[in-house]
Amino acid sequence: MISSSNSVPSTIEQQVLRIISKRKAIKPTRLRIGSNLSRELGFDTVDVVDIILELERSFKITIPDEVPLSTVGDFVSYVTSHTPGVRQVA
Repeated sequence: MISSSNSVPSTIEQQVLRIISKRKAIKPTRLRIGSNLSRELGFDTVDVVDIILELERSFKITIPDEVPLSTVGDFVSYVTSHTPGVRQVA
């Protein structure tokens, strides 16, 4: 098994990228972890809320309104750290 340098399980990362890219019909390969959804990719508040709702449904988690989510990496990190059954790397 090949392990990557980051601790994010690729399946969760891939699912999050797919959900984000589907919202604006952006190819997942265009999304970078550091991409800012509003400034770089043109997402508005409604888009972000829809992404959050889809992530909550898909991963059976709750994302509070006060959680700062502005980059693709913010979404991946939050979902990874709050999805039940995902082992955290210390």
